[in-house]
Amino acid sequence: MVVVTGPRQAGKSTFVQAAPQLTGRPYVTLDDATTARRAREAPEAFVQSAPFLTIDEVQRNPDLILAIKLAVDPPQPRVPGQFVLTGSANLLMMRRVADSLAGRAYYLTLWPMTRREQLGLGVTGEWEQFFQEPVARWPDLLRADIAPAESWRDAVRRGDFPTPTTMADPLARDLWFQGYIDTYVRRDLQDLAAVEHVVDVRRLMQATALRIGNLLNQTELARDIQLPPTTVHRYLDLLETSYQIVRLHPYTVNRTKRLIKTPKVYWNDAALALHVGGGPHAVPSGTHLENLVLCDLLAWRDLQVPRPEILYWRTTSGQEVDFVIEWQQQLIPIEVKASERPTPRDAAGLRTFLEEYPEWPGGLLLHGGSEVLLLGERIVAAPWWSVI
Repeated sequence: MVVVTGPRQAGKSTFVQAAPQLTGRPYVTLDDATTARRAREAPEAFVQSAPFLTIDEVQRNPDLILAIKLAVDPPQPRVPGQFVLTGSANLLMMRRVADSLAGRAYYLTLWPMTRREQLGLGVTGEWEQFFQEPVARWPDLLRADIAPAESWRDAVRRGDFPTPTTMADPLARDLWFQGYIDTYVRRDLQDLAAVEHVVDVRRLMQATALRIGNLLNQTELARDIQLPPTTVHRYLDLLETSYQIVRLHPYTVNRTKRLIKTPKVYWNDAALALHVGGGPHAVPSGTHLENLVLCDLLAWRDLQVPRPEILYWRTTSGQEVDFVIEWQQQLIPIEVKASERPTPRDAAGLRTFLEEYPEWPGGLLLHGGSEVLLLGERIVAAPWWSVI
């Protein structure tokens, strides 16, 4: 089976209905009350109703996973693509899911649209070229890129969710985001766990959106919004399980330490983070540009085999690099600056990183201007839109 997960409204249902490989097969959604009742009352009969079946929003009935597992396990023959499941939650993180489907499923995460998908190019950012070409070639590759220039503030306000990207009216877009938040809190979140005080979840969402790009200090967060730390921990887990927030772990040579050090927090969409944090009149900041770049990195990461790791790097003295891509036994550090005229000072974190890890080829600084520049022997500065 194939399991397609990702944030709600990212385009999962459209994808599984429109993909040429999946046309002509039965499609059912657990958003439909009658269908959901059938699946709940007779799960075995439900999953055996057709030889091939696409089931949308499967997280609404986690008990259905066990019936699907029985339908594909021996003595039944293995048939590739027999089941295609979608869900607006990470099934591997859901406590109510009885089985991980290990060895039976391929997992695909569908993030909101990349900027180049919105332009009709059908791709993510050109991240792999930095692993395939020497640093000396990077400037020529970046100058030759075909993606048009754009204001990063406009890109942040538009975001990546398919529906609001087509809306020219800012008011219509704001109403869409408000409806997204309301539906998520009142319906989607309840599919994962019983949450009595949705106002507390909203407060946590706002506080988290105001901290994008920062270290996620749960104790401080609990104190600021006056909630018990255990409640904050639970709600953050739910937000991550439902693909609303992204926790970015630090790069360390010791992989075990990555799991115990403090992560940074971002959102699934820069425009949604902007709206949750400040409402319709919020002004984008440099951290929203960081979030925009990260969203493209996540979409690219989840299409690669083997899958890269996206991390950040920070020293005890405060030197930091926004993102570190670990892939194909290489590391490439990336810094993001909203400034239109980056200087060598903006690349201080990259220089420190490359001094500590001299074996890696070079670093990339993405900025809000229009020029490709050299900021050091192995540091290339480029407009953000020339990459994503």
